[in-house]
Amino acid sequence: MRKDELDTPHVPDALLKAQSIANITDTAVRIPVLGIRLGLDFIIGLIPVIGDLITGLLAFRIIVLARQMDVPATLQKVMLRNMIVDILLGLVPVLGDIVDIFFKANKANVRIMEKWWLQQNAEALKVHTNQKLTDWQNK
Repeated sequence: MRKDELDTPHVPDALLKAQSIANITDTAVRIPVLGIRLGLDFIIGLIPVIGDLITGLLAFRIIVLARQMDVPATLQKVMLRNMIVDILLGLVPVLGDIVDIFFKANKANVRIMEKWWLQQNAEALKVHTNQKLTDWQNK
């Protein structure tokens, strides 16, 4: 492993897993011409009740991953609220499916995790970036 790889702030595996889940559930497929992105949340959510419970479990996994990263409880509560709103809206026939196209709770929850992680690592990222720029300029 190179020295600069050791100095690089490491994105936690929990965050990478959460990003992957959110991409699959919220934006995996792009509808041509319309430019709308859908994921398993929309597709599985078409199955009444059971589909919404399955996607709710996937959404809850993201919150568990946030807990593993030590995301503060206040942010976890916001994430839980997003998840509950998504599940409850998903239970409403037709309207819930339409809402799933536009309300991407999993992506929103991952953004909360990303912003928190960036805030926690801002100084290390700044130092790393400045060092990379200095190295590049000295080449």
